[in-house]
Amino acid sequence: MQTLKKIIGIDPGLINTGWGLIEVEGNVIRHIDHGLIKIKTSDDIAVRLLNIYEALILILSKHMPDEASIEKTFVNKNPNSSLKLGHARGVILLALAKKKLTCFEYAPNQIKKSIVGRGRADKDQIATMVTMLLSKKIEGNSDVSDALAIAITHAYQKHNKIAEFLS
Repeated sequence: MQTLKKIIGIDPGLINTGWGLIEVEGNVIRHIDHGLIKIKTSDDIAVRLLNIYEALILILSKHMPDEASIEKTFVNKNPNSSLKLGHARGVILLALAKKKLTCFEYAPNQIKKSIVGRGRADKDQIATMVTMLLSKKIEGNSDVSDALAIAITHAYQKHNKIAEFLS
């Protein structure tokens, strides 16, 4: 009997945090839900972080995933942007720990290579492949398709069955 797993992928950000939930059973991946946590840029950074945390806790409580995956921090040309992204990741990791979820981290190039086949793919290529892999058009912000790509990458890595998923 094959195990059914729900995996949430999270693309962190201080303005937009994308999330995508998939279900994996054997070599079948199904889309469950996705969304965008939009944060007001006019709010103080502490309030913005609290809003990300609270919104993610609600999402996790509603969907109760078995595992979580998140994009690893990469160093931007602007160190201040990297620091702010680190803050967002921190509250996301805190929310995952609060819900007792194991979190797996993947580098941006690893996600791109896993989904598109090369580590320098652009956001449009990722969105196109996510649409193909899930047989569902993902509308809206690229942070959502990125989050689903992170979840799919985790399914590939965790189950080590890339060839089976793609066949």
